Amino acid sequence: MEIDKAIRESDDTRLKTKYNNAVFVIKRALALYSSEEVAFSFNGGKDSTVLLHLLRAACYLHKMEQSCSDGDLSNFPVRTIYFESPSAFPEINSFTYDMAKTYDLKMDIINTDFKSGLESLLKANPIRAIFLGVRIGDPTAVGQEQFSPSSPGWPPFMRVNPILDWSYRDVWAFLLTSKAKYCSLYDQGYTSIGSVHDTVPNALLGTSSKEKFKPAYLLSDGRLERAGRVKRKSASSNCLHGSDPNNVDSHKKSMLTVSIIAVGDEILFGTVEDKLGSFLCGKFHSIGWSVTRITVVRSEIDSVAEEVERQKSTNDAVFIYGGVGPLHSDVTLAGIAKAFGVRLAPDEEFEEHLRFLIGDQCTGDKNEMALLPEGITELLPHESLPVPLIKCQNVFVLGATNVSEMEKEWDCLIELSKSSELLTLLEPHKSKHLSTNLSDVEAAQPLSKLCLEFPDLHIGCYRLSKKGPLIVSITGKEEERVKLGAEALRNKFPLGTFSDI
Repeated sequence: MEIDKAIRESDDTRLKTKYNNAVFVIKRALALYSSEEVAFSFNGGKDSTVLLHLLRAACYLHKMEQSCSDGDLSNFPVRTIYFESPSAFPEINSFTYDMAKTYDLKMDIINTDFKSGLESLLKANPIRAIFLGVRIGDPTAVGQEQFSPSSPGWPPFMRVNPILDWSYRDVWAFLLTSKAKYCSLYDQGYTSIGSVHDTVPNALLGTSSKEKFKPAYLLSDGRLERAGRVKRKSASSNCLHGSDPNNVDSHKKSMLTVSIIAVGDEILFGTVEDKLGSFLCGKFHSIGWSVTRITVVRSEIDSVAEEVERQKSTNDAVFIYGGVGPLHSDVTLAGIAKAFGVRLAPDEEFEEHLRFLIGDQCTGDKNEMALLPEGITELLPHESLPVPLIKCQNVFVLGATNVSEMEKEWDCLIELSKSSELLTLLEPHKSKHLSTNLSDVEAAQPLSKLCLEFPDLHIGCYRLSKKGPLIVSITGKEEERVKLGAEALRNKFPLGTFSDI
């Protein structure tokens, strides 16, 4: 069988592993269901083309193992479903019918929408499982496993996803290694094909000639596979902003809150001093946010999950650091996933970033560092950062381990916020600090009255040492109110009792 032979003779160990795993999934499905009970959804795209040839190879190997034939596949044994759309590219339709003729596909052509067509097809045929060319990162892949029952409200069938964990690189490695024919649009610069209304050649494959593009397999960065697709911003993509440009103005005098979580047993053991929390407090103060709390949790998935779940619903944002990486104690992302009730899944975009960063260390069929909370993760790349920052709805994950690294990540985040409104940047808090030699007892009652007179101000007190002066801090959103509060405090005591710091 030419496909199996080509892959097994390849030197690409990652591709061999992906191939073997996919074939195993298909053979497992063929063992669970009869040939009349399985179907294959083919749309002419690169992913379903890969799946077509994987099915051919797996069916051949399955027959060989059963010793019931010589492995001849002159008749493709799996029913093929093609949803023909008036908005599909002519090249896609042509390629699909060409494949049907070449491999003798028994095609059911459906001209209605996917759900209605599927309902009719399943009523007329005993189909119990459908092979799909879904990959992690596809909009429909969220929550799916290699074997996943259909969603509620849909006709019941088993979704079988043999290439769920394949990347863009894996897809093209397979097609080129096996010398399989694919749709001609991919040689014209298209990297991800939808309808004629929302798909154009990927500009990253452009040449000196405006009308010519390099082939899709030359796109070196799989993160940008969908750069030729029209992007629609989801309503939940920005949890801190509305679409109204005046939204920021409405926040000028409001109080946005953030909770800071540090993850690390070493901090709790006293082995490492946490300086990042206080650093972030100062930075949030400078953009007008209020920090509600800083917590330190153990390097345990449940500990992280409980704290994230508690804070994400009561604050506008949560910033978390520590516990990010490939070590056994790096549980932060797993904890966040559990807090949101999602799984960790391979993220092709993040894996490509890691591949550029650590090269040969990022080999194999599974990269643990590229597992991110599925369906809620947004990567925040910046040219000054080796890998993107991670945002899971309103939870921001920072990878810094010291103040210098944290300052760099913060500066990049602020720069991104200025261009994309990632965080609402408010006017900085205004503060005034006064010093006095009064005892706590002497200052207590007047300060309590001041708090009642200025409920919009935060009035705090502290000493740097027991015998040192009492320092009163007055903080608010409006400078004039802070000045009035400071003047009111002075007027409660003899002249000269307080001095400015």
